[in-house]
Amino acid sequence: MVNNCANPACKRPLHYLREGKVFLFAQKESTSNGEKVPQRLEHFWLCGECAKFWTLAMGNDRSVQVIAAARHGRRTKFPAASMPSRTVR
Repeated sequence: MVNNCANPACKRPLHYLREGKVFLFAQKESTSNGEKVPQRLEHFWLCGECAKFWTLAMGNDRSVQVIAAARHGRRTKFPAASMPSRTVR
């Protein structure tokens, strides 16, 4: 269940899905006693303000990370309290 903005510097509570962006990531498939376990889907949300500057991506280690959003090939100016590329969990 998504309760807050995925940006660790924000953590704005989710009240409505009117603004912002929802992301869906499949966690790595695992095995137990040789049996494959179905992938687990996990939802993440960036509030409207954070979604202007950030996006979410899955890293090589399968962690979800907040990274700078590309805007028309130009560098984006970020809010003072934000830092690029950090792990959500």
